[in-house]
Amino acid sequence: MTETDLIILNFEEIRRRSIIVWKSIPEEKLNWRPDHEALSCAEMIRHVAEAELLYHQILVNRGSLTSAPETNPFDEKEFTTVENELKFIQPFRDHFLSYVGAFNKDDLENINIDRSDVGYIRTLGDMLLRIAYHESVHTGQLLGYMRTMGIARPKVWD
Repeated sequence: MTETDLIILNFEEIRRRSIIVWKSIPEEKLNWRPDHEALSCAEMIRHVAEAELLYHQILVNRGSLTSAPETNPFDEKEFTTVENELKFIQPFRDHFLSYVGAFNKDDLENINIDRSDVGYIRTLGDMLLRIAYHESVHTGQLLGYMRTMGIARPKVWD
């Protein structure tokens, strides 16, 4: 198994667990938020999905986006249900994983992603792990939301 294979496996495993959590949120609780400044459950799911698309563009650019993408498919599609969101994001997810799968060990170590506008420059391998971590953090937040709402939390540590 190559380094890139392991990174993709990590992305897939994180998403698998995220989906378990997302599908465990009752539909009537998707708009719940712990306070008026926080993202709702649906907004957080959308944020994770949209962020992956934006991170993909950052990787292609080898650095931060200087401006918003000309077209953002997430602006054109309203979140309705978790199932519909999963269908909507799958082509973007497939494209992202295919893109990541084309990298080799040298790429992971030698390509730099320049995000100095937000305080860092990292190797591609480091950046890919940061992208995966972003989703993991939000999955944990949703589990916290579910605890606060008093609803059953799924077992994600299988």
